[in-house]
Amino acid sequence: MILIPQAILNGITAQALSELPNEACGLLAGSGSEVTKQYPLTNVDHSPEHFSLDPKEQFRALREARSQGYRIVASYHSHPQTPARPSEEDIRLAFDPDLIYLILSLQERENPALKAFSIKNGKVAPIEIEIVNC
Repeated sequence: MILIPQAILNGITAQALSELPNEACGLLAGSGSEVTKQYPLTNVDHSPEHFSLDPKEQFRALREARSQGYRIVASYHSHPQTPARPSEEDIRLAFDPDLIYLILSLQERENPALKAFSIKNGKVAPIEIEIVNC
């Protein structure tokens, strides 16, 4: 399970909508399964079908999270036109088996769908998300 504050879910959704038609991406930091910080990152591919994190921003987020006693617990990206499930490319590029992979589908703009997954050795398993009000 991953615990995500409503404010962070709102931030992910706002970023994803503002970056349309491209995929948005970022990292989430926290401790254990609880998210405390969102790091919106630049999709250097500027594509509606795939993303690559900006390496400098990624390193900066990692360094800041560690300095605050947190770790990166999840990576997220949006799917502007498709469901919230990992694509073949998402699965192939899921290199960190300890990360939770979040996908926000904007297929229905009025009702974005966020789903979480564990991806290890090409095997995908859903992870429960609990949205908490902080």
